[in-house]
Amino acid sequence: MKKIFIKVPARICFYGDHQDYLGLPIIAGTINRFIKIYAQENNNLTFNIDMPDVKQKRIINIQESTFKVNKGDYFLSSMDILKNKGFIFSRGYDINITGNIPVNAGLSSSSALVVAWIRFLISIQEDLKKISDIQVGKWAHESEALYFNQPGGLMDQYTIAHGGLVFIDTEFAKISKLPNNLGHLIVAESGMKKETLSVLKKAREYAQNSIKSLLKVYPDFKIKSFKQEDYEKYKSIIPVKYQTYFYSTIFNYTITLGAKNHILSKKINRKTLGDFMNKHQYILDNYIKNTPKKMASMIAGVLKTGAIGAKIVGSGGGGCIVAMVNKKDISNVIQSFIENGSVNAYEVKLI
Repeated sequence: MKKIFIKVPARICFYGDHQDYLGLPIIAGTINRFIKIYAQENNNLTFNIDMPDVKQKRIINIQESTFKVNKGDYFLSSMDILKNKGFIFSRGYDINITGNIPVNAGLSSSSALVVAWIRFLISIQEDLKKISDIQVGKWAHESEALYFNQPGGLMDQYTIAHGGLVFIDTEFAKISKLPNNLGHLIVAESGMKKETLSVLKKAREYAQNSIKSLLKVYPDFKIKSFKQEDYEKYKSIIPVKYQTYFYSTIFNYTITLGAKNHILSKKINRKTLGDFMNKHQYILDNYIKNTPKKMASMIAGVLKTGAIGAKIVGSGGGGCIVAMVNKKDISNVIQSFIENGSVNAYEVKLI
């Protein structure tokens, strides 16, 4: 009987948080934390799913012609989307899903699961042509965000499906591979659950409303042609309620472009990349306000201990922190995270 193994990595956004749903670029990468699917064909017409890490089991009857999909059921949303694309599920499998990506912590455990599940569903098709990574990312984004009308952008699914360090032009879903020039990286788990949907919803709506306000006065305005020095010129047009989100949109965009150009340069200065990360975090904390005080203290502590740069990961409100460090400072930075309240901290590698 057919056996299948799928292994899909976690993701970190390094530059451009809260930009993908505005059609602006991001820089993200996949790390050596994984969701793994082990599957073996059975004699039933069911997917028998065991998820021991979260102590959950479920059975999916693949004979059903239509699926009643509850909100957040990414197993069924993925199957529903692929069935509409002509996929056929004709054989059952016993499926074991495990992983070491912290849940609800900003490393995209849910998106990794969706990408892994879609790769599994692809792998059990008969005589199917090769599916591109871009297509896998697109289907994963549809399954996780668009299907349920949730506010997230496409960064997570596209990054995980593609792998490595990438620059994504989210307006056109175009991905460019970047060299891995970020040096040594530490991830710290704060122990605080992130507030994904509430943070994303407000950030998205306020940023979009700030741009809409500007377009009413300047209908030809384009974010991608904006210069930092133009901020004061346009600021008074934006309602006060949205001004900090307009600021974050504009300056995070220029930070992301600056980081990309430096990563691609012939001579890398990681302090420069760390400075870009710190400027990004300053905006996330002070303008989008997605960094709890406890996590801000952790970041301040590791910067004093030797980290070159540090920022919250993901939507915010909790979750993880990533720090860029020199090799000699790895142990000191990990110790600083733990002493300042992190429940876990460890080195990760871009893959």
